[in-house]
Amino acid sequence: MRTFIRSFIVVLAVAASAATMRAAGPYSLVQPIVIGGEGGWDYVAVDSAAHRLYVSHATKVVVIDTATNAVIGEVPDTPGVHGIAVAPELGRGFISCGRENKVAIFDLKSLATIEKVATGDNPDAILYEPSRKEVYAFNGRGQSATVIDAASGKVTATVALPGKPEFAVEDQAAGRIYNNIEDKSVVVAIDVATHAVVATWPIAPGEEASGLAIDTAHHRLFIGCSNKLMEMMDSASGKVLGSVPIGPGVDANAFDPATGYAFASSSDGTLTVSKVSEDGALAVVQTLETPRRSRTMTVDPATHRLYTPMADFSPVPEGSPAVTRPPMVPGTFRVMVYGM
Repeated sequence: MRTFIRSFIVVLAVAASAATMRAAGPYSLVQPIVIGGEGGWDYVAVDSAAHRLYVSHATKVVVIDTATNAVIGEVPDTPGVHGIAVAPELGRGFISCGRENKVAIFDLKSLATIEKVATGDNPDAILYEPSRKEVYAFNGRGQSATVIDAASGKVTATVALPGKPEFAVEDQAAGRIYNNIEDKSVVVAIDVATHAVVATWPIAPGEEASGLAIDTAHHRLFIGCSNKLMEMMDSASGKVLGSVPIGPGVDANAFDPATGYAFASSSDGTLTVSKVSEDGALAVVQTLETPRRSRTMTVDPATHRLYTPMADFSPVPEGSPAVTRPPMVPGTFRVMVYGM
């Protein structure tokens, strides 16, 4: 009987432990990838097929092998780098260099820069559209998108936008690119054939959206808003379908088609994992604790791993103006890897 009781207690303990793990959520820290150096960062981009992660870092892009989590090279001379996009079938990558008002085109194998193409003022988010083999550089201060032929590097169009653009995603089947207009709190839809804005949708109750992700199978946009909401919008009609609470300072969203998880990373040290239920409601599955200021991220749909850059910061010196940013500790820049 005592043996039976002890066994029963062990079973209960294991069950309780498993329940606690489930309650904590599907994601946990795998490891940090140390990069070092100085300077800030913005977006990260993953190429699942090539097992590569591209990380913006000050005036360069760091390239990581996602199979080994090792740094394997870098693309230098990208002042004010924001975003990275790749065209695997062309062997080319594209980097928005915000301080130069240019897009750098580089070779995916050698990582050598092929050429730089002039854009509008302060290119930020960048997207490769494979059906027409064009690159869209979204110009923050220029309130426009510069469209570049990916093979020739020639500018083919300039799309006027109603305000300051942030992140963009594409639905290839619909022939549309969706882009957040941050200062107007709207989402625009761009027709890839005509290079024209064909719809403008308010995101209320959301405000000042930055991050954007898409579930093309179910025609849903996931929008990261500055008023601590991640909204879900119908990408065909522009109707807001629901929202969940997230942390302040969101700057990136992602969606994993295989798991159905939608993600929002915020600078307060939280990464919100959400999912749409069978009845169509968006609900929080996990609030993952991350380092403060790790506000951008991406997901690898092949491995379901999350990658978010971060660094350590020193306290703001006493007597500094209220808007002063804490100084980054040199050598602490790294990418945090989270897995299921």
